Amino acid sequence: MNQKHYLITGATAGIGLATAKQLASEGHNLTIVGRNTQKLQDASVEIARLGNGEVITQRCDSGDMTQITSMAAALQRDGLAYDGIVLNAGIFMPQNFSELSEASFDQTMTVNFKAPLFTLHALLPCLNNPASVVFISSLVVHKAFAGATSYSASKAAFEAAARVLNLELAERGIRINSIRPGVTATEIQRKAGMDEEQIAELSGVMQSTALGRILRPDDMTAAISYLLSDASVGMRNSCLDIDGGFTL
Repeated sequence: MNQKHYLITGATAGIGLATAKQLASEGHNLTIVGRNTQKLQDASVEIARLGNGEVITQRCDSGDMTQITSMAAALQRDGLAYDGIVLNAGIFMPQNFSELSEASFDQTMTVNFKAPLFTLHALLPCLNNPASVVFISSLVVHKAFAGATSYSASKAAFEAAARVLNLELAERGIRINSIRPGVTATEIQRKAGMDEEQIAELSGVMQSTALGRILRPDDMTAAISYLLSDASVGMRNSCLDIDGGFTL
């Protein structure tokens, strides 16, 4: 097996954790990044059981540029080199435009756009040639949802930047592609303030899609694994829609 080393941000829950488990089961080495030390430790134990690769934990708050810089410097000092990065960490703070606050807008753009952009920038010295970068975008880039002004803009902003980066970083052998998950059952709903009744209602609505249910984090992992792998070497700035048929 061609064992590789991948770094995943936001790897302690949701799509990030599911992706780490998938890659571990394939035998790869991983560096998992998250804000909470205990959650990182718990996740590393859970992930390590699934394969024979190494699992390294790295605490970093994606909303803090200083921590991103420090993380990259520490990884470089340790001599770590990556064949791919999954830029997954993100937040969703629903707010109607008439009630939009500058604070929530700034936080959303910082975590969802600025952080992945500068995480990639900081980790450039740690990337092998070739290397694959996978950004976890969202169907909100082309499907409008009330209350998602900032969230939609933040995801679209990185996708736009990735077009340029695919040109500028080509000589380094770095390619960037994205997946666009549809409505997926993760912690993001509770963090956005939804209660159990609202989450159940959302799941019910998703039964009308072609898939017939709400998406799960593990519905995304095969596509992410493919984009990280050598099989996707010819792809640049591709966006894979995984929405269960929501936009049909």
